[in-house]
Amino acid sequence: MRGPMHGPGGGRGPGNFERPKNLKGTLRRLLAFMKPFHLGLATVVILAIFSTVFDAVGPLILGFATNEIQLGFDRMVAGTGGIDFGAVARILAFMGGMYAVSALFGYLKQYLVSGVSQKTIYTLRKTVDQKIKRLPLGYFDSGSIGDVLSRVTNDVDTVASTLQQGINQVVDAVFTLVTVLVLMLYISPALTFIALLTLPLTLLASMNVVKFSQKLFKGQADTLGALNGYIEEMYTGHNVVKVFSKEADTIDAFDDLNEELYRYSWKANFLSGVIMPVSSFIGNLGYVIVTVLGAVWVIQGKFLIGSIQSFMQYIRHFSNPIVQLSNLANMLQSTIAAAERVFAFLDEAEESPDPVTGEEPARDGPGQVEFQNVSFGYSPDRVLIRDLSLSIRPGETVAIVGPTGAGKTTLVNLVLRFYEVSGGRILLDGEDIAGMSRKALRARIGMVLQDTWLFSGTIRENIRYGRLDATDAEVEEAARAARADKFIRALPQGYDTWLGEDAANISQGQRQLLTIARAILSDPDILILDEATSSVDTRTEVLIQKAMNTLMKGRTSFVIAHRLSTIRDAGKILVMRDGDIIETGSHQELMARGGFYAQLYQSQFQGEAEAS
Repeated sequence: MRGPMHGPGGGRGPGNFERPKNLKGTLRRLLAFMKPFHLGLATVVILAIFSTVFDAVGPLILGFATNEIQLGFDRMVAGTGGIDFGAVARILAFMGGMYAVSALFGYLKQYLVSGVSQKTIYTLRKTVDQKIKRLPLGYFDSGSIGDVLSRVTNDVDTVASTLQQGINQVVDAVFTLVTVLVLMLYISPALTFIALLTLPLTLLASMNVVKFSQKLFKGQADTLGALNGYIEEMYTGHNVVKVFSKEADTIDAFDDLNEELYRYSWKANFLSGVIMPVSSFIGNLGYVIVTVLGAVWVIQGKFLIGSIQSFMQYIRHFSNPIVQLSNLANMLQSTIAAAERVFAFLDEAEESPDPVTGEEPARDGPGQVEFQNVSFGYSPDRVLIRDLSLSIRPGETVAIVGPTGAGKTTLVNLVLRFYEVSGGRILLDGEDIAGMSRKALRARIGMVLQDTWLFSGTIRENIRYGRLDATDAEVEEAARAARADKFIRALPQGYDTWLGEDAANISQGQRQLLTIARAILSDPDILILDEATSSVDTRTEVLIQKAMNTLMKGRTSFVIAHRLSTIRDAGKILVMRDGDIIETGSHQELMARGGFYAQLYQSQFQGEAEAS
């Protein structure tokens, strides 16, 4: 069994799959991305026509050369002449020229196809990247990051591979079929009719294979996304896995997903691989029939050897595009499955658009925040905050406390517009934040979280992320204000010390000081501190608290804290429970009231005393 850790992607397991719901619609949307490059595609078609025609005429000309040799041989037997090698040489030279011109057009066609396909994929990737920026926070909260990454990398790469190969092969196959069919009819309509008798069988076999394998390709794509999600979760949580000794369970769960992906992959690829040998077998039946019949007609004097030779080559030329199109059907299945997942991602509900205004609101302001009858719920049946009204003065420090799930973080997420209010409104300096662009709003807000986020780069680059145009001197000044300068300079490379993906070469407290320095550098009007000291030791907490006091000076601040001892000096304390503010006041006022806050504080103080 997979155990409780299985089920990346918000509990959506990969076991139940359906065939693509709208194959034609998905293909139409994919082709729409190529519409801006229609001139390039038209040129590709024209070049393909010339390249195909010049290449396809080759066997016919070679047949003329063979016929010339046969006729010369007949003249030798009759004693009336011999083989005209000059004529044969001219025919072969003409054929070589035709092949050379065909190769030139083919080169130009391939060059244009590469450009069109890569520009199309560039547009698709850009669209996906822009979509990520417009998705609400709730999408990432409820889904698997690994599955999202699979959609925007693996699935887009699958589409890219098909466009690169598919456009070229489809155009070549279609025009080769038409050209070769015309030349076969020119040589012998009767033999052409016999050769085409096997075509319906080939198409029927291919369609039946495609019908069964399409569902498997959809399952393969979805299972790959689930597997990527699981790997991402287990990699980022590998410390937790080791602490609870769940390595064996994790490996079992991975093996289950990997086995499921294996089953889908080998079945899908096996069935799609059957198309070519089946098509070749059916085509060879027609080839044998035409060969035998053509030989009889040559003996009877109805045809020259060169004509039969050309026709036999054309049968091969005719069957190859059919097999090629059959293989493209295989490729198209995986592409449609991948494209459907990409388009499903592009169709996800987005954040409400920012208002179109002539000017952005001013970045600076006193920082007054007001909640007016605000309601919010993650869904209509899960209302968390009801009719909340609250006013915070500029420069005031507001502490938000309460049990887990009370709505503390949700409250500040509404200020940041990570989520939109269901009712009421939130004002910043008298202006409804719903009428501000998110960029303008968030430019005035700084945030320090419990989980520090640092990216791969130098310490200087991580601090400068708060304001990209900051000078080195300003970066170092922000570090000094955050009490981080001392430990930074003690590192071997100082501010140029490289931090890895998890910044594992510095401590948790040091990482937190860097995020505070980053917030100081951004110089926000409003500050949000969400459990910023909950994961450090007491001594480091004191250091971080001093840095935060510097950061909060003169700024409107929201402080979410479980350690109530850290917010005793807050100007206002909001006590939340079940989404409602049940008590408001200073530490002394709330303690004197003897309500819920006093119970929380006393129980926490008593627990700390017992622990010590």
